[in-house]
Amino acid sequence: MARQHDFISTIIWTGNRGTGTASYRGYDRSWDIAVPGRAVIHCSNDPLLGGDPALANPEDLLLSALSACHMLWYLHRASEAGIVVHSYRDTPVGHAESTPDGAGRYVGATLRPTIALAAGNDRAKADAIHADIHRVCFIARSVNFPVRYEAIYIDA
Repeated sequence: MARQHDFISTIIWTGNRGTGTASYRGYDRSWDIAVPGRAVIHCSNDPLLGGDPALANPEDLLLSALSACHMLWYLHRASEAGIVVHSYRDTPVGHAESTPDGAGRYVGATLRPTIALAAGNDRAKADAIHADIHRVCFIARSVNFPVRYEAIYIDA
């Protein structure tokens, strides 16, 4: 039987310039994410939609969560398989589309990790680990778009 658990977060809109949403251009698309006991994350809307390009937006956060979840499961499975990973760096790309009415969505994502393996590790065995992660990664199991990976392996 599956065990249920909850995650808690507080989203606080910080973009009121003093007149609230009295006009469409009169407020900022910014907010904070406050999770109990953790550092606050300052966010904004996508710059294409009037957001602050210096801050993370929801699309950035979703892609980053997907990549991080995959990485954590990869490291776990690599350890179980006797594959020694010395570093892991991903530069994922989220593939999105927008319709004329402004609605958008992710249609796919490509994870592109560069993974440094200890000398003598079997790269084919290391690569095979990726194929099963979608079955266990919390975020990958929660999204409704395909996730691909294009890993590069280097010597540590």
